[in-house]
Amino acid sequence: METKAKTKKQPVWDEDQIIAKYMDLMNGRQDEISSTSTFCKKAGIPEAVFFEHFGSVGSIREIIWVKFLDNALAAIAKEPGFDSYSSRNKLLALYFTLFEIFTLNRGYILYALKENGEGLKNVPQLAQFRRRFIDYVKTIPGAADAEWKQKIKKYSDPVFAEGAWVQFLFVLKFWLNDHSKGFEKTDILIEKSVNTAFDLIDTKPVESLFDLGKFLWKEGR
Repeated sequence: METKAKTKKQPVWDEDQIIAKYMDLMNGRQDEISSTSTFCKKAGIPEAVFFEHFGSVGSIREIIWVKFLDNALAAIAKEPGFDSYSSRNKLLALYFTLFEIFTLNRGYILYALKENGEGLKNVPQLAQFRRRFIDYVKTIPGAADAEWKQKIKKYSDPVFAEGAWVQFLFVLKFWLNDHSKGFEKTDILIEKSVNTAFDLIDTKPVESLFDLGKFLWKEGR
């Protein structure tokens, strides 16, 4: 015979679970939940627990993008022989893997970026992602690509890194509006834009620029 009332076990919330709950709530919504108290009430998360992991609802949005990038970097690092990839192939692997992850989360991303009147480069939620992305790009030229590393010495690190960031935003914007089967047009753009960037450094840009230009003209972008 039981003499004490059972205490309902409270769920344990970690950072990933809070993120998953936020993305689930936001997916398909037309409005933002910007208040921490409102989010916690809808998610069933005690505010004290929330603040153990995040300072605000807005900070969740930044961390989500960082998680996308960290997951992509972890995945490509497991590819056999990745360390011996050329710089070009490392960047291609990153793009293809990252956009595969974006595709799996497309509903949320379309919501998160749906009404940014200032352009993607000014989206606050991409701030941490941008820093992490640029830091990684700077590490790409390695021992396997010593010759290419010498070639980029004529560019300062900030100029080269910012160029890579602009390229990423260019591809992201294209993907947001891509309705092709399996986002195959985005895959084509990734390959052409990365090849063009590397060919420019290799001082043979004309053919690559012409090839990229034909593709963009055909797609009307």
